[in-house]
Amino acid sequence: MEPLIRFEHVTYRHPGTSETTQPALNDISLSIEKGEWVAILGANGSGKTTFARHCNALLLPTIGKVFVKSKDTRQSSLLPEIRSQVGMVFQNPEDQIVATIIEEDTAFGPENLGVASSEIRERVTAALNTVGMTKHKHRPPHLLSAGQMQRVALAGVLAMLPECVIFDESTAMLDPRGRQDVLEEMRQLHEEGITVIFITHFMEEAARADRALVIHQGSLEFDGKPGNLFNDLALLKKCGLEQPLTLQLLNEVRVSHPLLSILSPNFELALKEIPQFTGVFSPDQTECLSLHDEPLVAIENLNHTYLPGTPLENVALRDVSLQVSAGKAHGFAGGTGSGKSTLLQHMNGLYRPQSGSVKVGPFSFSDQNLDVKALRRFAGLVFQNPEIYFFEQYVGDEIAYGPKLLYGRSGLRERVRNAMSVVGLDFEKFKDRVTFTLSGGEKRKVALAATLAIQPELLILDEPTAGLDPASRKNLHTTLKGFQNNGIEMILSSHSMGDITELTQNMTIMSEGRALRTGNTAALFNDAELIASASLGQPSVVRFASALRTKGWPIPISTVATNQLISVLKKLAGERLHE
Repeated sequence: MEPLIRFEHVTYRHPGTSETTQPALNDISLSIEKGEWVAILGANGSGKTTFARHCNALLLPTIGKVFVKSKDTRQSSLLPEIRSQVGMVFQNPEDQIVATIIEEDTAFGPENLGVASSEIRERVTAALNTVGMTKHKHRPPHLLSAGQMQRVALAGVLAMLPECVIFDESTAMLDPRGRQDVLEEMRQLHEEGITVIFITHFMEEAARADRALVIHQGSLEFDGKPGNLFNDLALLKKCGLEQPLTLQLLNEVRVSHPLLSILSPNFELALKEIPQFTGVFSPDQTECLSLHDEPLVAIENLNHTYLPGTPLENVALRDVSLQVSAGKAHGFAGGTGSGKSTLLQHMNGLYRPQSGSVKVGPFSFSDQNLDVKALRRFAGLVFQNPEIYFFEQYVGDEIAYGPKLLYGRSGLRERVRNAMSVVGLDFEKFKDRVTFTLSGGEKRKVALAATLAIQPELLILDEPTAGLDPASRKNLHTTLKGFQNNGIEMILSSHSMGDITELTQNMTIMSEGRALRTGNTAALFNDAELIASASLGQPSVVRFASALRTKGWPIPISTVATNQLISVLKKLAGERLHE
């Protein structure tokens, strides 16, 4: 049987780059069979998206050939057929949404294929039901959250009934429940015989695939079973990857205490295999899990409605009241469309209260003489989709844009250099890069550097690690913790529960525009019912610590990070030796 997709010695260079620069893809040869489930892995800028866009002829090789069902992608007359057979959900879904109403956008592909109207209606209904967007079908896409736009983009692809679906980090902007829904959809498509290719930075997702391809600096470094990849620690380190977080956790747990050495490497099985604790040691459980009293941000009865008084009216915030404590990083977690981004954009004055009040640091939004320029110098915001807001063509100019307006040209070059260094962008290598040639993760680093160059006292981050590879995510966590240690206040929203547990001390749970509860991060994550009601998921460390406590292990409620859990277990093991 002929392969569905075949690469023959494919090399690709971005237009305008010279022969001396490293190609985006370098001499890749492989085949993907019909019905396979393939994960594409690699660091930011490694060539994953470039590879994916060759699979349906959005890009054509500089050298070599790509075939889709024996059709050469260089033959322009075959492109409509190729692209109907291989559908793609882009990394930035707004790039592929063309209609002004969700229902019409979902129908766009089948209409262009000449499908009968009655069948189009059936396909649109099925596709929107599948992605959970039926109730929004009459809304304009530009009023959706980033996660909702990803669902709409996926619906548009599914409505074309392709033989292969490519997901380019399609779960990056989704809440944990939404992420599981998309993975379940991938599984169902796979079981129906559809080829599924997906790019991800979540190793737990990659573990579900039949096959993993690792691209490193444009070259194919690995092609095989995910399990074999995750056992090759040297290769993972070389390529900026890591083992799945649950596997990392269990590996450390098994060597931290003799009673836990027998646990299965399968996380769900390990939870059931935890033995009863038989020691007498009891760590201090009297830690303070309350909020700090001094407010950095005070919000009372805040409401916000998009397009009020129109048929497209959408309530984003409903009577939100909360405080963010000074000196403690604060996280916002909630399902897709819960109002997190709208709330953050109120905190630096992009939105002004329609009703209610907002106070950020020394700035009261009810003050008629509010100095908005000073407010935004105090509170710097890094957007959820930073590439949308780029002003300049070149990276260096983009990062320099804000500080040049605020502080002038004096010391500007050093401000830019220092900001780029903090986020891990080499000044000489990236300052003259054209922004549209950057990977999604690289764009996020540029956006963060542009905000840091302003030197804000409060850093507001909307989904800061979405699109980052594992190594970059760890580096960013380290950087942000350093900011906290140096006195920079921090507020962030994230669909990654690991971001919240690693970086924040307090948090607010959002749901359908409401602030369900504000409190200590550890205390809230241990409320399983609350977390589930907000379409979230307990971090694996919290779940494991909770399972230990049910078997009598004296694990503090404040344990929400792997290093905290391992420290407690090692202490318990030491006490056991001295019994």
